[in-house]
Amino acid sequence: MKQHRWMVFGALIGALALVGAACNGETGNGNGNGEPVGPTCPEGDTCVEVGAGEPIKIGTLLVITGENASLGLDSQHGVELATTEGIGRSEILGHPIELVNEDDGCSPEGGTTGATSLAADPEIVAVVGTSCSGAGEPAAQILSDAQVAIVSPSNTAPSLTDPETHQEFYLRTAHNDKVQGAAMAQFVSEELGLTSAATIHDGSPYAEQLQQVFADNFDGDITSQEAVQVGDTDFGPLLTSIAADGPEFLYFPVFVAEGGLITAQARETPGLADTALGGADGMLTPDWIDAAGADNAEGAYLSGPDLGFSGSFYADEFLPAYEDAFGEPTSVFHAHSFDATNLILDAVEQVAIEDGDTLLIPRIGLKDALFATSGFEGIVGTLDCAPTADAIGDCNQGATITVSEVVGGDFEVIWP
Repeated sequence: MKQHRWMVFGALIGALALVGAACNGETGNGNGNGEPVGPTCPEGDTCVEVGAGEPIKIGTLLVITGENASLGLDSQHGVELATTEGIGRSEILGHPIELVNEDDGCSPEGGTTGATSLAADPEIVAVVGTSCSGAGEPAAQILSDAQVAIVSPSNTAPSLTDPETHQEFYLRTAHNDKVQGAAMAQFVSEELGLTSAATIHDGSPYAEQLQQVFADNFDGDITSQEAVQVGDTDFGPLLTSIAADGPEFLYFPVFVAEGGLITAQARETPGLADTALGGADGMLTPDWIDAAGADNAEGAYLSGPDLGFSGSFYADEFLPAYEDAFGEPTSVFHAHSFDATNLILDAVEQVAIEDGDTLLIPRIGLKDALFATSGFEGIVGTLDCAPTADAIGDCNQGATITVSEVVGGDFEVIWP
């Protein structure tokens, strides 16, 4: 088992038991002629066979084109660093790692198309994705039906890990928006001292569920909760209606395009001049500041994952390698995707059955190994993927949230 100075492997007892049972096939009862047979796939499982010299294929399903590409490319770069020699590893058990990249489009349609393509490829071992929760819901079902494990670095909708709606092969290293929505409500109530708020969502699982968690936890009056459509451009009438109720805070945790337009148009709406504006990590990118205009974005508050990671690896090794290869990070989930990839690679290393130069990688065994992960020291913290009474697949159970203010055209963490 390969040790890395920046991580400690989790205890994967159940997975190791599966492997041990499979490996007993090397000295099994033979093939009927008294001849020994090699390792076989565990009974009831399906294995990906990786031939001699062939790569282990890991899929990615992230938004890598379009107006939200800054979110997905940031995660894609984290995956690429995890599979690059030096800061990461480019092979496992003598087999190179190959990435097969699909675009989730930050939409249900994109998630469906990309997941269908990956699920149809019998050589795909597991998938890192999706970027957006709206793409994650269909992708999680399609890949679970195909028994392909999927680990998301940035899906945050509570529904994805809710025991009532969780898909069997789905996990994430991102926070749960039950945490983010409550944190933002606390910040607005306690730190800003505001007592009334309105919300806008775009109908996506991410935005709709996040604003609802905020509303449920806000210690004040919710004057209105409004919905828009992705692709809308004129928010004037809606903002005028919201302004009539005089909210002190307007929370719109949407994505770059609509978030930029809402910000700019809110600044021009009579009755909202003194209303504080806020969003979340779907807009926590310089692309949103550009879309809104720096003057309009100034003073807005955005929540997102805490990037003040403990230890020296992130600052001393990861970020320099990232910046050398890709420039400045464009979003906040690059570390989460690095950890998601390494969760998968560690689990593959644990459950792969070696038959000479060939590997058999059991799909159910891999999923079980991921869910058995405990004490994994990643960049974002200690990851534990064991299900709880409230969530299945939330590996980053100790996630914390920060709030940034736009100051001088840049994000400045101000809370906590």
